[in-house]
Amino acid sequence: MKRITAIVRAEKLEALKDALFAADVRGMTIVQVMGCGNQHGWKEYVRGTEVLLNTIPKVQFDLVVQESQVDEVIEVICSAARTGEVGDGKIFVAPVEEVVRIRTGERGASAL
Repeated sequence: MKRITAIVRAEKLEALKDALFAADVRGMTIVQVMGCGNQHGWKEYVRGTEVLLNTIPKVQFDLVVQESQVDEVIEVICSAARTGEVGDGKIFVAPVEEVVRIRTGERGASAL
């Protein structure tokens, strides 16, 4: 099993969620986060004073999928979240050693 963490533009929340449901992804955790990458924020003026806003609102999707689904899920995320502009986000993939469903005690793939 693999954990896929995708950090994307906030405005892509609904489109990406719908695309993942259409791709039969069964569960996901969605969190609103703040961060910065290559773009390093932007400058605004507040009451005549320049303010650097260096954290940008993003949305983080966390999914745990079978290894056979990883490439398909990554493609779904890329196609739904891509605008072609700086700040589209990142995807991280990491191994998951065990999954346990609390309600039933099921373990492994059956717990997904």
